[in-house]
Amino acid sequence: MKTFIAIVLLGFAHLAAADWFDDLRETGDAEDLYRVLYYMPKGGDLHNHLSGSNFSEWWYEMALAERDRGYRYYTKVRIENCVPYGGNEFGRAPYYLLFRNIAAHEYDALSDCEKREYKRLEELGDEEKAGWMDSIRLDQPYEGRDEFFGTHWTRLNALTNNPWLQAEALYRNMRAFGAEGITYLEPQIAVAGFRDPDGNPIPPGTVADIIRERLAQKDALATGVTVRLQLPILRFLPNAEDILRFTYQFVHDNSDIFVAVNMVGREDNDKGYPLRFLETLRELRRQYGGVRLSIHAGEVDEPNSHVRDTLLLGADRIGHGVNLITDNDTMLLMRHGPYMVEINLISNLLLQYVNDYAEHPFPEYLRTGIPVALSTDDRGMWESTITDEFFVAVTEFSLSWEEVKELSRNSLQYAFVSPQLKQELLDDFADRMSTFERSIGKYGLTRLGPMPETRQFICTRYQLCNQAMQLGRTD
Repeated sequence: MKTFIAIVLLGFAHLAAADWFDDLRETGDAEDLYRVLYYMPKGGDLHNHLSGSNFSEWWYEMALAERDRGYRYYTKVRIENCVPYGGNEFGRAPYYLLFRNIAAHEYDALSDCEKREYKRLEELGDEEKAGWMDSIRLDQPYEGRDEFFGTHWTRLNALTNNPWLQAEALYRNMRAFGAEGITYLEPQIAVAGFRDPDGNPIPPGTVADIIRERLAQKDALATGVTVRLQLPILRFLPNAEDILRFTYQFVHDNSDIFVAVNMVGREDNDKGYPLRFLETLRELRRQYGGVRLSIHAGEVDEPNSHVRDTLLLGADRIGHGVNLITDNDTMLLMRHGPYMVEINLISNLLLQYVNDYAEHPFPEYLRTGIPVALSTDDRGMWESTITDEFFVAVTEFSLSWEEVKELSRNSLQYAFVSPQLKQELLDDFADRMSTFERSIGKYGLTRLGPMPETRQFICTRYQLCNQAMQLGRTD
């Protein structure tokens, strides 16, 4: 009899929690809903590009701090017409692109005329500094995927070639995500193409060691965020198969922190079609075990078989999966696992893969049993956070409290970690969520913290504006 009563009371408790959240979502204050979503425990972020996850003011602060290691950075602030007509404006160094960043050794190789086009980062005036920061944000209504894919990384340029800066960026993301209740991150990060202050190559193994050293430091450990890393390849390059061979072996040989290979780059560039890599991956699986695959697929406008073909490659997780909705057979295949779709709501809107959230297939996936989790993709360039992703999901698709918790559990259940670590992360999430729910049940919202600072996306689209001066922010 006591057991029966306990079960009934537990059922009423869950019902009350659901009613409370439904009421808050439908008739409550938007700031209160945002506070709940900010302070609630979360799981992991399984889909984020580290170089796209840094806010503009972080880039500026980190670049200047690298002076202590001998790095000096310059950015292009004017055009003096120093080069002949007919240059390659579609390559990696387009002449007419402002705010492209170069290192001192690149600056020293310029002509006197071209040197006049550049300024040291620390010497930028207020208007130039504001322009520099906006140049790596997708913050204007006329900016979309062409601006994003065509200019953002081209502008960052030398800033992405410093392994110590990259390691510091990883720490800053750990700290910021940890403040939002995240306990696991699986960023896509690079190990090749890095340079010392004089322009000399830094070997990939050394880059990995720099990351290890930063993760082992006291402040990184204090974030409480567990990190495992993916190595991406740019899928449409002519030598992408060779890069895949190197990347796959590197992940295998550095499996203490690297767990997976990803494939990135615009899917509408058909030179990177999924089945191009099938034979290479089958060759690699004959040599190496334990390397997981999480691959971008379905981040495209037209219907195609990319998601199904990517599963054939051996992927366990699909990044984006927007056009999965057009492939009925593959949707049936994915219901109730074992595969998961990494959902990036803000990214898909800003890059115009959906014109409005009413077009987004996320609720269909969620409510037909296709495992999904929310992630941030390139949040620094969107000016958004993981809390923003949850706020969009809840407000646009009327998520229940159980669905909110399911999304966080999925982000841990499908993490590329050992079974033991996965269970530890899930148990920790369950404990934190239980404590949070008890507090809400007893005190309502009174024990929540204040409204957190918000970024530009949530302020512009939902008028939730609590923004500080962003230059000088550190988290």
